Amino acid sequence: MTKAFLEITMKITPENRPSAGEVYAKYKQPFLSDIPGAKSKELLLRPEDVQVIHGFDSKANAESYLQGNLFQKEVVPALTPYLMENPDIRIYECA
Repeated sequence: MTKAFLEITMKITPENRPSAGEVYAKYKQPFLSDIPGAKSKELLLRPEDVQVIHGFDSKANAESYLQGNLFQKEVVPALTPYLMENPDIRIYECA
């Protein structure tokens, strides 16, 4: 059961969205298979921004992912060239 969501909202220009989408696709399966407590990962494309919603079994595992190697050493460097500004990162707990 999903108990927490990690929401990462990014401003990415329309011309860079396909490349950012490739980053999402590349790391989706490693996220789901290798990250403790990972339950889901979805990409939301909106006119004003792009969001990636990650489902976790706990807030602690969501926080741990943000500090881990996959996020810090692979995902962040891969996405950085496409970001217009720093992403908005939020964690929500489910009741």
